[in-house]
Amino acid sequence: MVKSSSDNVELSDYLRSRRARVAPDQVGVTARKGRRVPGLRREEVALSAGLSVDYYIRLERGRVANVSEAVLDSVARALQLDDVERAHLFHLARPQSLAQASQCITLQRVRPGAHTLLEVLCDAPAMILSGRLDVLDLNRMARAMFADFAAMPARDRNLARFTFLDPVARELHLDWNKSACMIVTGLHLYAGRYPNDPQLSELIAQLSDSDEDFRRWWAAHDVEEFSHGTRHYLHPLLGEVTLNYENLIFPGDPEQWLYVSTAEPGSPSFESLRILASGIEELAD
Repeated sequence: MVKSSSDNVELSDYLRSRRARVAPDQVGVTARKGRRVPGLRREEVALSAGLSVDYYIRLERGRVANVSEAVLDSVARALQLDDVERAHLFHLARPQSLAQASQCITLQRVRPGAHTLLEVLCDAPAMILSGRLDVLDLNRMARAMFADFAAMPARDRNLARFTFLDPVARELHLDWNKSACMIVTGLHLYAGRYPNDPQLSELIAQLSDSDEDFRRWWAAHDVEEFSHGTRHYLHPLLGEVTLNYENLIFPGDPEQWLYVSTAEPGSPSFESLRILASGIEELAD
């Protein structure tokens, strides 16, 4: 079937991907032997959501405008979406206008106060990221621990580009698959909010052309907020380092995040960060 220019393709792909991962018995449907459809059928989603089959089919094909909150809530429940997935569904079903999006996707600048905050965090690697995962600013510890994004061409200062296109990233991350997949789920969230961002489109096209893992994970349409967690690294000077990260949104600017990495006090990784910080201070003197 050929999609018309008015079809909401992203919404259509997302609903199909969510429907395919829900087992029939999860919603009280008894699957007949030999069933070939992965997950739920459209008719089963419609029944579970309390919608007509025709309406849900048009919705999944991206051909329904002005979808009500009640309908989206019903679909989210039927597809067993979590809070992050539900919010993503709402963003896809109610895309921003070009005028609204243009206010959020212009070149972002870091406030002087936020830059000072980075420098104050002299014992912990810290970066300021955009929703598109551009590295807007970083402190000396982040340059020494991860990569010197400040020395890269402006176009390359992006966490997704670094993760998928720079061989250094694959050597640095002991859990590269987990970290890289997390990057993709975060980009999908941003894409749901700002589908008309030309820089995002360029980024996705480049990564899709260059990396098979990215293509596969992007096609899965999974979304996740990486607000906090743990990552494992193999640093060329420090060896194995385990760091906990916190991803904090700046008040008044939801598209800029402070990404800070710390180690458990008293752990070998904590000592490694202390050594790294001491080395930076000696070079600065």
